[in-house]
Amino acid sequence: MTTTTDPTFRTAAEADIPALVALVESAYRGEASRTGWTTEADLLDGRRTDAAGVREVLGDPGGRLIVAELNGDLVACCHVARRDGPRPGESAAYFGMFAVRPVLQGAGLGRRVLAEAERLARAEWDAREMRMLVISARADLIAWYGRRGYTRTGRTSPFPYGDERFGIPRRPDLEFELLVKPLS
Repeated sequence: MTTTTDPTFRTAAEADIPALVALVESAYRGEASRTGWTTEADLLDGRRTDAAGVREVLGDPGGRLIVAELNGDLVACCHVARRDGPRPGESAAYFGMFAVRPVLQGAGLGRRVLAEAERLARAEWDAREMRMLVISARADLIAWYGRRGYTRTGRTSPFPYGDERFGIPRRPDLEFELLVKPLS
């Protein structure tokens, strides 16, 4: 019997776009997102993504949009993309567009998706590290990544205020922080 801790993984396809948009939105925005713990509803209004944004990620030739399924039902996703590494000639990977269906959060599924992304980055690109950007106000999320070996770098970048593709900020102090984890 399949449990929330043993999903199957595959690369997303064009036909998955509506389900992926719904998944990402449900995990981060609006009242439905409050069922889980990854909500950004107190920080941002508006959309987290749309069909065009997901299609752009699907078309990334240096990356992969991974979906996790339980009994054929799409329940989680993430984007993993190859990047230049910390030293010349080394490869790194970027992790983003991570979402887990809110009612399944806290059951180990996110940990499995993250592990699959790290496995893929090592196996396919020989990536030496995984990088991600997290809203620095998300202390609970940063702590979750910390328990999985990610460290805060202190390197921040501004939140794109005025660009509603990233949401409508509810506060003026949002920024992204780079988190990294060695993979080898």
